[in-house]
Amino acid sequence: MKVSDILRVKGGTLFTAHPDEALANAAQLMAERDIGSLVVMEHGDLVGMLTFREVIQAVVKHGGALGTTLVRTAMDDAPLTCTMETEMDEVRRMMLDRHARYMPVMDKRMLMGVISFYDVAKAVVDSQNFENKMLKAYIRDWPGQDEDEKAS
Repeated sequence: MKVSDILRVKGGTLFTAHPDEALANAAQLMAERDIGSLVVMEHGDLVGMLTFREVIQAVVKHGGALGTTLVRTAMDDAPLTCTMETEMDEVRRMMLDRHARYMPVMDKRMLMGVISFYDVAKAVVDSQNFENKMLKAYIRDWPGQDEDEKAS
């Protein structure tokens, strides 16, 4: 399974922030939309990732208030990225190694979407459920059983 398979099911709604935007505004957008991350874009390029982790760290750093803090000062300016062709096993490994919950999906310099750890976990569970269903159907219709064996 590849990243493209997840994005095809998930859809392509993206929420972004600008690095010179007030962090409080970005946090408000995240809360209103019930999303855990914003892709930080400047001049059409990915320049960072802002998640609730960075927002909380900024709140703690500034004594409980965001004040005039900018997205630029809180964002992760070197986020993990993947491509549409990246295999899910590789994405899981990358996310686990870096404790990343969100990963932008890029096609060269173009942002294609964002996948979350939840998206990855859901894809794995859905795939396993499908495999289990196929195996159970195969076992139920085991070749070579006659009707007497099926009845007992």
